[in-house]
Amino acid sequence: MLKKRIIACMDIQDGEVVKGINFIDIQRAGDPIALAKRYAVEGIDELVFLDITATIENRKTLISLVSKIASEINIPFTVGGGISTKEQAVALVRAGADKISINSAAIKRPALITEIAEELGSQCVVVAIDTKFEDGKWWVYSAGGRIKTSLETEQWADEVARLGAGEILLTSMNNDGTKEGFALDITKQVANKVTIPVIASGGAGEVRHFEEVFENTKATGALAASIFHYGEVSVSELKQTLKNKNIAIR
Repeated sequence: MLKKRIIACMDIQDGEVVKGINFIDIQRAGDPIALAKRYAVEGIDELVFLDITATIENRKTLISLVSKIASEINIPFTVGGGISTKEQAVALVRAGADKISINSAAIKRPALITEIAEELGSQCVVVAIDTKFEDGKWWVYSAGGRIKTSLETEQWADEVARLGAGEILLTSMNNDGTKEGFALDITKQVANKVTIPVIASGGAGEVRHFEEVFENTKATGALAASIFHYGEVSVSELKQTLKNKNIAIR
């Protein structure tokens, strides 16, 4: 059984870490290099860097910043935002990323998943799925949560796994930033549907929420942002509590 991972996410806008609620109301949260170094020291298992406006601004991920962060940390580092070609993915791995996260580009051209997987290996390919519950179903959104697609979340997750993704980063837009807990229903559905690891994202507010997602779904990772950025939850205390609950973690 895969041990559970605690993952910190840094949403980057204009070179700074930011955080929003339900993908809007964006606020500054700090310097990415300083935060990344702090997380590595505190014992975070993995770090995710998402350049959240790269796609809508039609530009590449901030590769120089990726390189600087990678040189300062010794934990697995996933990078996403504006990646639309195999060549861009390769450049980011050369800059120090361990894994590449794609979202909108994969929706537009699903073959990109296979191309990057064949070049770098499936273990390097994370497909981020932003999902929103409305009209009785979970729908996939693209462009940083701005555009609703015709894709249903569970079916899209199955498709990206088939195409060669090594992992899914599943973010509930309904729960994002609310600190009221992860979306257990869709996380459970997706994690049951696919055989690749699923990271739960959106809604973490306290230690109990991590317990819930690990005890009630097959998610192998749980991601949070603001509660770690602002020191509301201690990484060491979170891990100790999970261990006390007999949840196998890294």
